[in-house]
Amino acid sequence: MKYNIVAPLGEDLESIYTAVREFPTEKIYLLSTGKHKAKLDELKAVAEKLKIGVQVIEIKGGLLEGMFKVFAQMKTAVDQDSLLVNVSSGDNLENCAALSASYVNGLKAMALMDDKLIMLPVLKFSYYRLLPERKLTILKFLKDQPDCCSSLEDLAEKTKMSLPLVSYHVNGNAKAEGLITMGLATTHIGPRGKTQVILTELGKLIAEGDIEAPLQHATSQQKVLG
Repeated sequence: MKYNIVAPLGEDLESIYTAVREFPTEKIYLLSTGKHKAKLDELKAVAEKLKIGVQVIEIKGGLLEGMFKVFAQMKTAVDQDSLLVNVSSGDNLENCAALSASYVNGLKAMALMDDKLIMLPVLKFSYYRLLPERKLTILKFLKDQPDCCSSLEDLAEKTKMSLPLVSYHVNGNAKAEGLITMGLATTHIGPRGKTQVILTELGKLIAEGDIEAPLQHATSQQKVLG
């Protein structure tokens, strides 16, 4: 089996070269924020000699949001079992974003430690299985509001839920987690003392469908983020 290595493009390419030496590689997908272009030319020259394809994928917008969007699309276009995510090859924040996206999407991740590649634990769970329909309804409504923010009262009116039910889904109780305890929303006291509910970054990603896209393998790897 040949692998597709996904790696942030950074100053140090050694972890990518190590991965290529240890895993039969079909293609390298480089996640680029627009920096380190000289390193890109170096890696392409090495990959060409090894007859390994290289595709550069630009991370657009915010780093975390952009990384999650890329991973969601990658899962639909490339055989998931062939994907190996290198979380040592980029700058610190890029590596952290890649690691978070790997865990949430259940993808295999590896890191270079003491000149050895270490396979990291894979978390496989679905936010969408954990979230009942009404919680998802609240997330999607908040996504479309200015600053992803709304009062509990407006949420109740627009989602056609009672105020106690909205409060339950947002705050949870002793037996069930709410959006706040799940890390998907926060609250603060707004004008006239009303509680305002605000989506977190993770809440926005879930509401926008950028986490755990349907697992549909494309017929061609060339479809990845063209």
